[in-house]
Amino acid sequence: MTLHARPSLPTPTMSAPLVAAGYSHLRPPPAHGPHAGEDPARIRATIARSPLFAALPISAIEDLTARVAVRRVAAGAVVVSQDEVGDSLFVIMSGRIKVMITGESGREVTLSLLRSGESFGEMALFDESPRSANCVAVEPTTLLALSREDLMRHVQAHPRTAMNLLGEMARRLRRADQTIAQLALCDVNERLIFRLVGLAREEGAQGPDGLVVRRRPTQQELANMIGSCRETISRAFNQLARDGLIIPRGRSLVVTPNLIERAEKRKAA
Repeated sequence: MTLHARPSLPTPTMSAPLVAAGYSHLRPPPAHGPHAGEDPARIRATIARSPLFAALPISAIEDLTARVAVRRVAAGAVVVSQDEVGDSLFVIMSGRIKVMITGESGREVTLSLLRSGESFGEMALFDESPRSANCVAVEPTTLLALSREDLMRHVQAHPRTAMNLLGEMARRLRRADQTIAQLALCDVNERLIFRLVGLAREEGAQGPDGLVVRRRPTQQELANMIGSCRETISRAFNQLARDGLIIPRGRSLVVTPNLIERAEKRKAA
């Protein structure tokens, strides 16, 4: 009896229209359907812990879980482009997203660094204006995408979500006010201290000498975060290290209690 080799199945590829539209960075889903083979329980957990959907009833969480689609993007991929039309909001399942604005000269200003559970892209869904910033994946990232149409249908059935959206917008406005105040009232050294302490509190782990930031930002990244240049940040960063207020360790950084105390005193003043 002659055995015939089983023909191999073709590898899924992206359609030409998607590639042409600039979505070549989206990886082909491992399974059919909007959830792309992702565990629904993990999707529900991501939605439930997101500040945007905090404290919603189970019925609302289930409704959102049925409406979202999973998107996977590679490191460096542009998820949202400044000035493009926005038709979806995104919640981060895993990975990190950098929100930034690029000027005509090419200079970059980092507005925020978003992590698992945080969301972006909501604003353009309500005023129907172009996106206000670029959102770029810092590392391989998995996202939940919710279209404007699905969001509006959800809000009609679950008005509590609308209150959450208003709360999130208010928090962002407060953060923007703080950033504006720091730019107007604080020098570069103070802005650098506030940013380092903020990073330590957002993603630092407690160690014997202070809060340890596992991935130390580059000096250029710090400059982009506080609206300065790399050379100025280099001098200020090195002075903090000489004073023992921060401790660079390989690719990590220790933010000491003394620096945190100094930031608190300056904020109170």
